[in-house]
Amino acid sequence: MTDSAPRRVRVRAPELIGKGGWLNTGGKQYSLADLRGRILVLDFWTFCCVNCLHVLDELRALEQKHRDTLVVIGVHSPKFVHEAEHEAVADAVERYGVEHPVLDDPELATWKQYAVRAWPTLVVVDPEGYVVAQHSGEGHVHAIERLVTELEAEHAAKGTLRRGDGPYVAPQPEPTDLRFPGKAVVLPSGNFLVSDTTRHQLVELAADGETVVRRIGQGSRGSTDSTWVRSRFSEPQGLALLPDGSVVVADTVSHCVRRFDPESGRTTTLAGTGFQWMRGDDTSGPAREVNLSSPWDVAWWEGKVWIAMAGIHQLWTYDPAEGTVGVAAGTANEGLVDGAAAEAWFAQPSGLAATPDRLWVADSETSALRWLDRDGVVHTAVGTGLFDFGHRDGPAGQALLQHPLGVTALPDGSVAVSDTYNHALRRYDPVTDEVTTLATDLKEPSGAVLVGDDLVVVESARHRLTRLGLPAEAAEAGAHRTQCAPTEVAPGRLRLDVAFPAPAGQKLDTRYGHSTRLLVSATPPELLLAGEGAGPDLSRTLELNPAVPEGVLHVSVMAAACDDDSSVEYPACHVHRQDWDVPLLLTESGADRLPLVPAGLDA
Repeated sequence: MTDSAPRRVRVRAPELIGKGGWLNTGGKQYSLADLRGRILVLDFWTFCCVNCLHVLDELRALEQKHRDTLVVIGVHSPKFVHEAEHEAVADAVERYGVEHPVLDDPELATWKQYAVRAWPTLVVVDPEGYVVAQHSGEGHVHAIERLVTELEAEHAAKGTLRRGDGPYVAPQPEPTDLRFPGKAVVLPSGNFLVSDTTRHQLVELAADGETVVRRIGQGSRGSTDSTWVRSRFSEPQGLALLPDGSVVVADTVSHCVRRFDPESGRTTTLAGTGFQWMRGDDTSGPAREVNLSSPWDVAWWEGKVWIAMAGIHQLWTYDPAEGTVGVAAGTANEGLVDGAAAEAWFAQPSGLAATPDRLWVADSETSALRWLDRDGVVHTAVGTGLFDFGHRDGPAGQALLQHPLGVTALPDGSVAVSDTYNHALRRYDPVTDEVTTLATDLKEPSGAVLVGDDLVVVESARHRLTRLGLPAEAAEAGAHRTQCAPTEVAPGRLRLDVAFPAPAGQKLDTRYGHSTRLLVSATPPELLLAGEGAGPDLSRTLELNPAVPEGVLHVSVMAAACDDDSSVEYPACHVHRQDWDVPLLLTESGADRLPLVPAGLDA
């Protein structure tokens, strides 16, 4: 009898180990043996990463469709120091509506065992406990769904598939008025409007910042335009008051920008289609016809609504006079590069504040405070790059933040920074070029609004607004680097190999030339003596400078693949992209080859 099941490379899956233990399991601890017979998708994620949040949303439909055979397990693998705290992971699991078991791995033990190199990464384990696929980045769920269907048939025939309820146990809801609020504004009435992110609502509070006046939205995911009772949002974040007294809303997971009118109570959509922007989509045009990607904050500046498009590391604008949107700054590459707006790099911009001559930006993944001037030039006030962060006051060139999500303009021209993962409120003064600490012992502050001589801070993880004065004293603490261990490589020639087999049921699209593109750069640029730039080949020999002991290699790969079914007249085509920022440490005993795997396994 001939076995008709597809043949795959299979590697025995390492055990699931995490010092923080398991969440969403009702207190039960699991091993791979406990899950034998189920198809597993391991989602290596960290809650600071917007691409990881995109994957959480992509997985929802897959989990529902295959709920009796498939178990998704989030393996939380922290980048920032704060993300290694168990309470913070538990908060993030609730905040983002994660409805599957999560293994808290603060020491990256399982990350290292599975040789993961990028957030997010998805690993598929078959019912017999073998790794059969690995995918880095977003947009792979269609390929994984096809593989899951094949594995169901294969292992049902072999008798190795076990159906039934999974290990997920829903936590008990908490009875708070707000649940992980994101941002706040002061309405013309003097009341506050708060984005109640986890409950998918806006909440109007009285001027005391505590008494609930009304809730806007049904409290379930969606993007329904209607009255304040019937409208729906999906994890709303940023809010900005418009000149007419209405409020523009960054409806993050709906990938839309909405408008709420406090007088009529109605919600309308200003921009976005409800679909996430993908590589190759339009970057300008009629606002309701262009896709957006996780808008996180909004601000009114220079007669337009500015949008912190966290999902693609850019700033966009909405022009109410023309009814259009378009890219205003950023290349969509992730990093910290200043200069002309069209050439600058951002990394998950998440907070905006406007002054007459500057648009301030909290650039969260680079732990940076940045600004755009009226001539369209991007500058950095605080921050050095993707992997350095901490809590340090002093001259701005030496000061450190940790994943700030908000920035607030102050009357004297300085700004207050919601230094989220440091649980602090910081102040940057452009006159002295100094950073000080205004307040500590805040719990994940994500925004603040000025009310008279006070700052009302959105304490997201305490589910409340907190009113503070502006104390003069400051705090001092140390610096940190990301826990993502550097890859040791030898100086000189380094072979970079990106393994990209087309997903099952697809083939690379070569009808119009090369179907792949590899872009390589480094921080500092001096790290690379040769090999930088763009080209079609997915293997390249780099020359590493022995005089530079460490740095970060930035690698971006794109590939176009189309459905491989001769019976379909117009097959769907897909653009796959993955970015890596790989810390390198140059040692004589280091490797001379660096494999990166956006999909499949390293051959």
